[in-house]
Amino acid sequence: MKSITQALSGFVKAAALASAVALSVGSAHAQEAPVEITYLLPAPANAIAFAPLMLAQHKNYYADAGLKVRFVSVKGGADVGKQLGAGNGQLGGALGDTPLILRQNGIPVKGVALLGGKALHQLATRSDANIQTPADLKGKTLTVMSYQDTSFFAALAVLANANLTRSDADIQAAGPNGIWQLVANGNAAGLVGAPEMAAVAEEAGADLKWESTGAYFPGMAQAVLASEDMIEKNPEVIRRFVAATLKSLAEVRDDPEAAAKAYIEAVPGYKGREALVSKVLAYYAQNVYPGQQVLGKFDPQRVAALQEFYLQQEIIAEKLDVNDVFTNDFVPQ
Repeated sequence: MKSITQALSGFVKAAALASAVALSVGSAHAQEAPVEITYLLPAPANAIAFAPLMLAQHKNYYADAGLKVRFVSVKGGADVGKQLGAGNGQLGGALGDTPLILRQNGIPVKGVALLGGKALHQLATRSDANIQTPADLKGKTLTVMSYQDTSFFAALAVLANANLTRSDADIQAAGPNGIWQLVANGNAAGLVGAPEMAAVAEEAGADLKWESTGAYFPGMAQAVLASEDMIEKNPEVIRRFVAATLKSLAEVRDDPEAAAKAYIEAVPGYKGREALVSKVLAYYAQNVYPGQQVLGKFDPQRVAALQEFYLQQEIIAEKLDVNDVFTNDFVPQ
């Protein structure tokens, strides 16, 4: 009898051991190493424009999606697209306009998510410059981030609205600090850039008039870009990144005050500047992120209208199939 009991006990122990091994193996599969990707930013990572990305990182939304994201800053949105096309990153950020410009030059990138339904860029001009319409920009100095950044193309589009060209105004590529400093100290009449550029100039004492560049042409918000090669070979990585980013974006849009507090935790360099962060994120929530029936989705009609504007103003030379410029395949429906 004792031998039978011992045998049964041994059998139970063996079964328990086998079960533990099986659970361990299953757990190992469930906790696979995260996929490492490089995301190229068109400006320094501490730009408030990138709040949805930084918050998704801070709140572990990317980690929960099985991704390990490394952010690397390059020289503007056009450079982001060029680097992606060359295989120097998996994903990147630029305006939704950017693929229209880059694909003219054979750079195979597409927008895979649009982070808002309205234009990102603002035309912010000094009140003492008396600029009421784009025609008043003639002979004035405007700052942009860089000549590779889509803020430069947005500035050209605003000028074109008044039949002005680059030679009619002094457009200075001033970098992430000069873009607002030259306006704040009176050495430039205004800037074309993200909302935080105007807010920082005001923080430094400038009195500015803000106006969305969307009032003059159908420019777009920031977009997540990917190369054709990335889209073909790693669609699941793109899908996971987009879902995590849009989750964060929705939180900023719906509660910018709470997002501002979380953002300062994520980017502590803004401690003591809570009013600035709150002001900027509230502006994004009201004036950049709304306007999409499905968050993240490109509107083919807006893309087509933008392309027509760029063609008319000779910013681009060739009409493209809009389906070559973006895809909504990665946006959760």
